[in-house]
Amino acid sequence: MQIILLEKVVNLGQLGDVVKVKDGYARNFLIPQGKARRATPSAIAEFEARRAELEKVQADRLAEAKHEAERLHGLSLQVSEKAGVDGRLFGSVTNFDIAEALKKQGFQVEKAMVRLPNGPLKTIGDHDVEIALHSDVLSAIKVSVVGETH
Repeated sequence: MQIILLEKVVNLGQLGDVVKVKDGYARNFLIPQGKARRATPSAIAEFEARRAELEKVQADRLAEAKHEAERLHGLSLQVSEKAGVDGRLFGSVTNFDIAEALKKQGFQVEKAMVRLPNGPLKTIGDHDVEIALHSDVLSAIKVSVVGETH
């Protein structure tokens, strides 16, 4: 299916690119999320008329993400979880747990934004975690997992 991108999509293209993607990806993800439209002649004409407005919205989102990244940069977050004597957690600290802890501190972070390169955190100690606030903006934080023994 030919679609026109209404915002930058990672590994796909920039704002305004007309790309060919699988039908299911377009129908089930890109179009419902408002990231793309079918590339019909009328949609392309409408996009060209709104291009400046959409570029301004993209620039505003990018500036907002950069500002949030400056606030997040170097943040140290502490999460406590039940752990055994050997330092391994009984459960794990997931991207959801980290997103919730950041929300409690006043940051607007969704769980999909939290990047755990080695999967969920399963040991106590300090772990480096990236937060993807925008497709072009990454911020590194340190998550300290503290064990609770009972």
